[in-house]
Amino acid sequence: MDHRTEPVVSADGHIDLPLLPHDLFDRFAPAGLRARMPRVIERDGGQFWVDENGGQLAFVGGSGNSGQPYARGQSTRFDRMNESGFWDDCAKGHFHPTDPALRIAAQDRDGIVGEVLYGVLGVANAIDDQDVSAAVMQSYNAWLAEFCSYDPTRLVGVACLPSKNPAAAADEIRRCAARGLRAVEVAMTYDLLPLWRQEFTPIWEAADECGAIVHLHTIGPPIDPRHATTDRERAAWVGGWLTVFQLRMVERVAELIFGGVLHKYENLRVVIGESGIGWLPYVLERMDDQWSQRFTHLELTMPPSGYWQRQMSATFQVDEAGLLLADRIGVHTLMWGNDFPHGDGVWPDSRAVIDKQFAAIPDTTRRAITYDNAARLYGFPSR
Repeated sequence: MDHRTEPVVSADGHIDLPLLPHDLFDRFAPAGLRARMPRVIERDGGQFWVDENGGQLAFVGGSGNSGQPYARGQSTRFDRMNESGFWDDCAKGHFHPTDPALRIAAQDRDGIVGEVLYGVLGVANAIDDQDVSAAVMQSYNAWLAEFCSYDPTRLVGVACLPSKNPAAAADEIRRCAARGLRAVEVAMTYDLLPLWRQEFTPIWEAADECGAIVHLHTIGPPIDPRHATTDRERAAWVGGWLTVFQLRMVERVAELIFGGVLHKYENLRVVIGESGIGWLPYVLERMDDQWSQRFTHLELTMPPSGYWQRQMSATFQVDEAGLLLADRIGVHTLMWGNDFPHGDGVWPDSRAVIDKQFAAIPDTTRRAITYDNAARLYGFPSR
């Protein structure tokens, strides 16, 4: 089969603070908090996003939450991306990821017909003042709705929730649903409480009520200066973290299932983003075994894997091992993403990456994972 004409959706893309329009918070923040919102200033020959006290949040024009400036030779992926002048353009203030026309053009170049966009939770949660943090998310969500309205057949935004205040998060789910944003994200933080805690009930209730799709996305490594004090040690720290960070999702899947959250809210849909999938067959088998041995007295009416297959999904970029066991996981629960514009992603080589890892996979499975599953969940057009 000729796959070149088949549609592909990236179910994992990103919009980060360093590439946001500088006037976003002037336009969308509540008037009473506008002066306390993040802003861009000139400092030391560069531009920086700073908080209300001038504390640095991110370098403008760079990659990821911190805006690490692009430098040739430090990342093979970033060098590949910049063959088109991508990072050079960002350094000049031409931000392809946050201009909807340029973003769609970038995905056209990569053979992508639709994209799911995660947002600025990492930065928003780093702001200590909870009123300001919540206003940052609300302002971003309002901008995101406008951004995606440029072409809702191509762009699906994942709204950010003030997860440290579940009641406020529930209100935001309802506001976002009214704006047409049905995808929302609960922040994965290092101190996140177990998801079965009663504090999260307002979020599950609001999502169930609004038909919102709840997302949990993996987060990057905290560099602990007590352990990593040299460049070589930092490389070891980051390399180790990048090897295992997706496995943190094991706990979240088990919490939602054994905690009875998915049982109570049958309409709730949960996506774990950039989680990988190769670990899922073991974890689902392990949960089923433990349920049958120890937990059949719980209110659960089917094995844990049944709740996974009924209500959860996972995204990945490269996971050939997981694809070989896709039937064990549930083909309908899997979605591919290119992680644009992050360095852990595969843009602008998505088609080649897909061809390589799906080489031994049936065409019907490939089609489901690279398009149909995301189209069904998020409402992308039938093609």
